[in-house]
Amino acid sequence: MQRKDKLTYMILASVVVLGLMLLMVVGEVQARIAFMSDRDGNAEIYVMAADGGNQLNLTNHPDGDVNPAWSPDGKRIAFMSDRDGHVDIHDFPNYEIYVMAADGGNQLNLTNDLGDDRSPSWSPDGKHIVFSSNRDMDRFEAHNIEIYVIDADGANLRRLTNNLTEDEYPSWSPDGKRIAFSARRDGHFENDFGITYEIYVMDADGGNEQRLTENRNNDWNPSWSPDGKRIAFSSDRKGDVVNWDIYVMDADGGNPQNLTENRVYDSSPSWSPDGERIVFSSNRDRDRIFNSDIYVMDADGGNLQNITNSLHSDGSPAWLNSPFSVSPAGKQFTMWGRLKQVDQ
Repeated sequence: MQRKDKLTYMILASVVVLGLMLLMVVGEVQARIAFMSDRDGNAEIYVMAADGGNQLNLTNHPDGDVNPAWSPDGKRIAFMSDRDGHVDIHDFPNYEIYVMAADGGNQLNLTNDLGDDRSPSWSPDGKHIVFSSNRDMDRFEAHNIEIYVIDADGANLRRLTNNLTEDEYPSWSPDGKRIAFSARRDGHFENDFGITYEIYVMDADGGNEQRLTENRNNDWNPSWSPDGKRIAFSSDRKGDVVNWDIYVMDADGGNPQNLTENRVYDSSPSWSPDGERIVFSSNRDRDRIFNSDIYVMDADGGNLQNITNSLHSDGSPAWLNSPFSVSPAGKQFTMWGRLKQVDQ
């Protein structure tokens, strides 16, 4: 090989190596987990790395901010907030859907309604947000919760379900074609605590509803795996509405498997970008049901790790699944291996 050709080869090789290093850096930045914590005296949205390090309060607001959801590009986070002061007949807070930049800036109310708007989930193209709400009932009515979708700027509200029951916890599939959700419907088993929730799926326009689970207890919090082949969810198949486990099933409802097998409150599963791990909240190391930590485990339930280990309550984890993302302010760019988890 001539000297000029060798020089060209070395330059090209260096560019390739640099590109791979940058991709690894992006991988570290993207492996972020948003979650809720009351460690500052009220519920706030935090972000951390996948190993629980570098925890940062994003909302810094005196009212309650919960249930974060990453936009697909990692640039924004949708969440629920009761900062507008709306309450129901029992003086419990009614929430609105907000969105903010990934560094906590530019916090905007998207829904602006007296009803209770909850559980946002982004469409894979980042153009829409699906959520549940009781807005079409009297605002003091607790039931008739339906699923709605809005554009990511808050415009063009559409109602997707119309069942006069409770449809909640929507989760958009990775291919954008379907939405999984939990519902209480006539025909479900009814125990001492009322009609049970089951997991359903429907087309993204609200059509073609199909029931995926059928048992004598509650199934909710569905979460699609990145490849769209599986759905993780939480279930109280022990039947006491207190002890919940994390389950996973095929996207058609088949092959359900209990991953946690523990008489505690395990809830809110969310998948890692590579589909190899699941993050969730649990009170297994606490003496109160609502004093929880964030845990991560392998997708088969193995290798369980507590990544927050806080004396306060940490919950509602959401793992950023974007292949390209933006690092919130104050974060460090680091190299990481397949099993290294990012900071809190």
